[in-house]
Amino acid sequence: MSAKKNITVSFELNGEKFDNVIVPARQHLADYLRGEGFTGTHLGCEQGACGACTIEMDGKAVRSCLVLASQVNGSLIKTVEGFDDDIMKIVKNNFLKHNAFQCGFCSPGMLMTTKEIVLKKKKLTREEIRSEISGNYCRCTGYQSIVDAIEESITEVI
Repeated sequence: MSAKKNITVSFELNGEKFDNVIVPARQHLADYLRGEGFTGTHLGCEQGACGACTIEMDGKAVRSCLVLASQVNGSLIKTVEGFDDDIMKIVKNNFLKHNAFQCGFCSPGMLMTTKEIVLKKKKLTREEIRSEISGNYCRCTGYQSIVDAIEESITEVI
């Protein structure tokens, strides 16, 4: 018995419906997204450890390098390009204000994770913020400016 080479899926991506999309059975969602022009989804480790490929799938932050494109049937997916709501505007402004972007490679994943943190509407200590973002690697900032931006974003939202 041979494995299926292609799968047909339908999903919503950044508010747009994608119906009857044929994807290779073993293609990672991150690769599919980048191939479709959603290049805000960065590929770093491709093992789920760095967080650069973080997206929102059905309301939860997930590592798109660990999800197969064939698994998204019926899902609601948002990439960093799909967020321009009030909360993400606050988060982006605070990242700019605190110079938390640096080289920008980790930024899309960090923004997606930050949005999930801020949506909890719960005051966190700096240590708790560091724990929440521990799955996102940043090689430029030392995290100080990122924690500052997240802390201020939480304060503005709650």
